[in-house]
Amino acid sequence: MIALGDVVKPEAKQFIQTLKDRKITPVMLTGDNESAAQAVAHYLGIDDFYAGLLPDDKEKIVQNYLQQGKKVIMVGDGINDAPSLARATIGMAIGAGTDVAIDSADVVLTNSNPNDILHFLDLAKQTRRKMIQNLWWGAGYNIIAIPLAAGILAPIGILLSPAVGAVLMSLSTVVVALNALTLKIK
Repeated sequence: MIALGDVVKPEAKQFIQTLKDRKITPVMLTGDNESAAQAVAHYLGIDDFYAGLLPDDKEKIVQNYLQQGKKVIMVGDGINDAPSLARATIGMAIGAGTDVAIDSADVVLTNSNPNDILHFLDLAKQTRRKMIQNLWWGAGYNIIAIPLAAGILAPIGILLSPAVGAVLMSLSTVVVALNALTLKIK
């Protein structure tokens, strides 16, 4: 008897646990048979898995999660994953995957390390936080500077010259740019 199987990456089990710790539900969609899928899912600690799927089946499952109002990150590497990668909220292709999968994805992971997904999620969260900070800075600046430039304090003798207004506007841009540069990319 000869048995063949895919080797599960050593870091995959910890990756799945980290997803669960972050309140992210991992779901496995595979074209493999039920017993192989169940063995891998059990080993990794994945509670929800679907086996024996065709590309259309995977896409329908992704669509079902989306219709439930859930955000879906689909990670795949093969031609069978391409429709699901395109349908998901975020499609992530493994860099060593097929051209069709890479073309269908929003993000291409250059390594085949599942922890890169966690790095992507961390970077996305940090980027969003910086964008919100910069929006608040810009809005706060405009709420204060525009009325000053319009002369709201002129009745009490405080005037903002155009040159000072230009300097303040430039400083606002510099502050936003410097704040964006504090984003830590690991």
